[in-house]
Amino acid sequence: MSSPSEEPAWRQRAVERSIKAAKVRAEQRVQRFLDAAQVIIDEKGTTDFTVQEVVDRSRQSLRSFYLHFDGKHELLLALFEDALNRTADQIRAAASGQKEPLDRLKVAVQLLFELCRPDPDARRPLFTDFAPQLLVSHPTEVKVAHTPVLAVFTELLTDAEEAGLLSPDVKPRRTAALIMQTVMFNAQSSGSPDDETANPLTADEIWDFCANGITYH
Repeated sequence: MSSPSEEPAWRQRAVERSIKAAKVRAEQRVQRFLDAAQVIIDEKGTTDFTVQEVVDRSRQSLRSFYLHFDGKHELLLALFEDALNRTADQIRAAASGQKEPLDRLKVAVQLLFELCRPDPDARRPLFTDFAPQLLVSHPTEVKVAHTPVLAVFTELLTDAEEAGLLSPDVKPRRTAALIMQTVMFNAQSSGSPDDETANPLTADEIWDFCANGITYH
Protein backbone atom coordinates (compact mmCIF):
# COMPACT_ATOMS: atom_id res chain seq x y z
CA MET A 1 0.00 0.00 0.00
CA SER A 2 1.46 3.37 -0.98
CA SER A 3 1.94 6.16 1.55
CA PRO A 4 -0.08 9.41 1.20
CA SER A 5 3.03 11.26 0.00
CA GLU A 6 3.50 9.00 -3.03
CA GLU A 7 1.89 9.83 -6.38
CA PRO A 8 -0.72 7.36 -7.60
CA ALA A 9 0.56 4.91 -10.19
CA TRP A 10 -1.88 6.21 -12.81
CA ARG A 11 -0.46 9.73 -12.43
CA GLN A 12 3.10 8.48 -12.84
CA ARG A 13 2.11 6.59 -16.00
CA ALA A 14 0.36 9.63 -17.42
CA VAL A 15 3.38 11.84 -16.79
CA GLU A 16 5.76 9.28 -18.32
CA ARG A 17 3.61 9.05 -21.46
CA SER A 18 3.48 12.82 -21.70
CA ILE A 19 7.26 13.13 -21.38
CA LYS A 20 7.80 10.41 -23.97
CA ALA A 21 5.44 12.11 -26.44
CA ALA A 22 7.16 15.47 -25.90
CA LYS A 23 10.56 13.86 -26.47
CA VAL A 24 9.42 12.33 -29.77
CA ARG A 25 8.04 15.68 -30.96
CA ALA A 26 11.27 17.44 -29.98
CA GLU A 27 13.36 14.86 -31.86
CA GLN A 28 11.20 15.34 -34.94
CA ARG A 29 11.61 19.13 -34.80
CA VAL A 30 15.37 18.81 -34.39
CA GLN A 31 15.59 16.44 -37.34
CA ARG A 32 13.63 18.86 -39.53
CA PHE A 33 16.14 21.60 -38.73
CA LEU A 34 19.04 19.26 -39.48
CA ASP A 35 17.49 18.10 -42.75
CA ALA A 36 16.81 21.68 -43.81
CA ALA A 37 20.38 22.76 -43.06
CA GLN A 38 21.82 19.80 -44.96
CA VAL A 39 19.71 20.60 -48.03
CA ILE A 40 20.91 24.21 -47.97
CA ILE A 41 24.54 23.08 -47.63
CA ASP A 42 24.13 20.67 -50.54
CA GLU A 43 22.59 23.39 -52.69
CA LYS A 44 25.13 26.08 -51.86
CA GLY A 45 28.19 23.90 -51.46
CA THR A 46 29.10 25.95 -48.39
CA THR A 47 28.20 26.40 -44.72
CA ASP A 48 27.60 30.10 -45.39
CA PHE A 49 23.91 30.33 -44.55
CA THR A 50 21.76 32.00 -41.91
CA VAL A 51 19.64 30.55 -39.14
CA GLN A 52 16.63 32.25 -40.71
CA GLU A 53 17.21 30.32 -43.95
CA VAL A 54 17.15 27.06 -42.00
CA VAL A 55 14.01 28.11 -40.13
CA ASP A 56 12.25 29.06 -43.37
CA ARG A 57 13.28 25.84 -45.13
CA SER A 58 12.16 23.69 -42.19
CA ARG A 59 8.84 25.56 -41.97
CA GLN A 60 9.24 25.95 -38.25
CA SER A 61 9.66 28.97 -36.00
CA LEU A 62 12.74 30.87 -34.91
CA ARG A 63 11.63 30.37 -31.33
CA SER A 64 11.56 26.61 -31.87
CA PHE A 65 15.07 26.70 -33.34
CA TYR A 66 16.52 28.42 -30.28
CA LEU A 67 14.73 26.01 -27.98
CA HIS A 68 16.87 23.24 -29.47
CA PHE A 69 20.09 24.95 -30.57
CA ASP A 70 22.19 27.74 -29.10
CA GLY A 71 22.89 28.97 -32.60
CA LYS A 72 24.30 28.10 -36.00
CA HIS A 73 27.52 26.71 -34.52
CA GLU A 74 25.67 24.08 -32.52
CA LEU A 75 23.59 23.15 -35.57
CA LEU A 76 26.71 22.67 -37.69
CA LEU A 77 28.32 20.66 -34.91
CA ALA A 78 25.31 18.34 -34.84
CA LEU A 79 25.59 17.83 -38.61
CA PHE A 80 29.34 17.24 -38.29
CA GLU A 81 28.82 14.62 -35.58
CA ASP A 82 26.16 12.88 -37.68
CA ALA A 83 28.55 12.80 -40.65
CA LEU A 84 31.30 11.24 -38.54
CA ASN A 85 28.88 8.65 -37.18
CA ARG A 86 28.06 7.64 -40.75
CA THR A 87 31.77 7.55 -41.56
CA ALA A 88 32.40 5.21 -38.64
CA ASP A 89 29.56 2.92 -39.77
CA GLN A 90 30.95 2.90 -43.32
CA ILE A 91 34.45 2.00 -42.15
CA ARG A 92 33.21 -0.73 -39.82
CA ALA A 93 31.07 -2.26 -42.57
CA ALA A 94 33.94 -2.22 -45.08
CA ALA A 95 36.41 -3.73 -42.60
CA SER A 96 34.01 -6.51 -41.62
CA GLY A 97 34.38 -7.98 -45.08
CA GLN A 98 37.91 -9.12 -44.25
CA LYS A 99 38.73 -12.22 -42.19
CA GLU A 100 42.18 -11.32 -40.84
CA PRO A 101 42.61 -8.56 -38.20
CA LEU A 102 45.37 -6.74 -40.07
CA ASP A 103 43.41 -6.89 -43.31
CA ARG A 104 40.45 -5.30 -41.53
CA LEU A 105 42.70 -2.59 -40.14
CA LYS A 106 44.24 -2.00 -43.57
CA VAL A 107 40.82 -1.52 -45.15
CA ALA A 108 39.87 0.93 -42.38
CA VAL A 109 43.04 2.98 -42.77
CA GLN A 110 42.81 3.16 -46.54
CA LEU A 111 39.10 4.00 -46.58
CA LEU A 112 39.50 6.77 -43.99
CA PHE A 113 42.35 8.18 -46.08
CA GLU A 114 40.24 8.20 -49.25
CA LEU A 115 37.24 9.71 -47.48
CA CYS A 116 39.35 12.57 -46.11
CA ARG A 117 41.17 13.45 -49.32
CA PRO A 118 40.25 16.73 -51.03
CA ASP A 119 37.87 16.08 -53.88
CA PRO A 120 36.81 19.00 -56.10
CA ASP A 121 33.81 17.01 -57.30
CA ALA A 122 32.54 16.17 -53.81
CA ARG A 123 31.50 19.30 -51.99
CA ARG A 124 31.97 18.56 -48.29
CA PRO A 125 32.04 21.97 -46.58
CA LEU A 126 31.43 20.46 -43.14
CA PHE A 127 34.87 18.86 -43.45
CA THR A 128 36.69 21.38 -45.62
CA ASP A 129 35.33 24.62 -44.11
CA PHE A 130 33.75 23.97 -40.72
CA ALA A 131 36.04 21.27 -39.30
CA PRO A 132 39.33 23.24 -39.62
CA GLN A 133 37.73 26.25 -37.91
CA LEU A 134 36.30 24.01 -35.21
CA LEU A 135 39.68 22.42 -34.59
CA VAL A 136 41.15 25.82 -33.74
CA SER A 137 38.23 27.26 -31.79
CA HIS A 138 36.76 24.18 -30.08
CA PRO A 139 39.31 21.32 -29.99
CA THR A 140 37.38 19.47 -27.28
CA GLU A 141 34.26 19.37 -29.45
CA VAL A 142 36.32 18.00 -32.34
CA LYS A 143 37.67 15.25 -30.09
CA VAL A 144 34.17 14.28 -28.96
CA ALA A 145 32.84 14.34 -32.52
CA HIS A 146 35.52 11.89 -33.65
CA THR A 147 34.73 9.40 -30.87
CA PRO A 148 32.80 6.96 -33.15
CA VAL A 149 35.69 6.76 -35.63
CA LEU A 150 38.19 6.35 -32.80
CA ALA A 151 36.08 3.53 -31.38
CA VAL A 152 36.22 1.63 -34.69
CA PHE A 153 40.01 1.84 -34.89
CA THR A 154 40.35 0.89 -31.21
CA GLU A 155 38.24 -2.23 -31.83
CA LEU A 156 40.30 -3.21 -34.86
CA LEU A 157 43.61 -2.71 -33.05
CA THR A 158 42.33 -4.64 -30.04
CA ASP A 159 41.45 -7.56 -32.33
CA ALA A 160 44.94 -7.44 -33.84
CA GLU A 161 46.52 -7.29 -30.38
CA GLU A 162 44.53 -10.31 -29.18
CA ALA A 163 45.70 -12.20 -32.26
CA GLY A 164 49.31 -11.48 -31.28
CA LEU A 165 49.98 -9.37 -34.38
CA LEU A 166 51.07 -6.12 -32.75
CA SER A 167 54.31 -5.06 -31.11
CA PRO A 168 54.21 -5.46 -27.31
CA ASP A 169 54.38 -1.70 -26.66
CA VAL A 170 51.33 -0.89 -28.79
CA LYS A 171 48.35 0.28 -26.75
CA PRO A 172 45.20 -0.03 -28.89
CA ARG A 173 43.34 3.14 -27.87
CA ARG A 174 46.36 5.47 -27.88
CA THR A 175 47.60 3.97 -31.13
CA ALA A 176 44.12 4.26 -32.65
CA ALA A 177 44.18 8.00 -31.95
CA LEU A 178 47.65 8.33 -33.48
CA ILE A 179 46.68 6.40 -36.61
CA MET A 180 43.42 8.29 -37.06
CA GLN A 181 45.10 11.70 -36.73
CA THR A 182 47.99 10.68 -38.99
CA VAL A 183 45.68 9.36 -41.70
CA MET A 184 43.32 12.34 -41.63
CA PHE A 185 46.05 14.99 -41.56
CA ASN A 186 48.01 13.44 -44.41
CA ALA A 187 44.86 12.88 -46.46
CA GLN A 188 43.80 16.50 -46.10
CA SER A 189 47.34 17.69 -46.91
CA SER A 190 47.98 15.38 -49.84
CA GLY A 191 46.25 17.43 -52.50
CA SER A 192 43.66 16.35 -55.00
CA PRO A 193 44.03 12.81 -56.39
CA ASP A 194 43.76 14.37 -59.87
CA ASP A 195 46.67 16.75 -59.29
CA GLU A 196 49.53 14.81 -60.87
CA THR A 197 52.12 17.53 -60.24
CA ALA A 198 51.60 17.39 -56.49
CA ASN A 199 52.71 13.73 -56.31
CA PRO A 200 50.16 13.03 -53.57
CA LEU A 201 50.50 10.26 -51.04
CA THR A 202 48.57 7.08 -51.72
CA ALA A 203 46.43 4.93 -49.45
CA ASP A 204 49.00 2.12 -49.79
CA GLU A 205 51.82 4.38 -48.59
CA ILE A 206 49.80 5.49 -45.60
CA TRP A 207 48.99 1.90 -44.67
CA ASP A 208 52.63 0.82 -45.04
CA PHE A 209 53.69 3.66 -42.75
CA CYS A 210 51.12 2.78 -40.09
CA ALA A 211 51.74 -0.96 -40.32
CA ASN A 212 55.49 -0.50 -39.88
CA GLY A 213 54.85 1.38 -36.66
CA ILE A 214 52.61 -1.18 -34.98
CA THR A 215 53.58 -4.65 -36.17
CA TYR A 216 56.58 -6.92 -35.62
CA HIS A 217 59.49 -6.41 -38.03
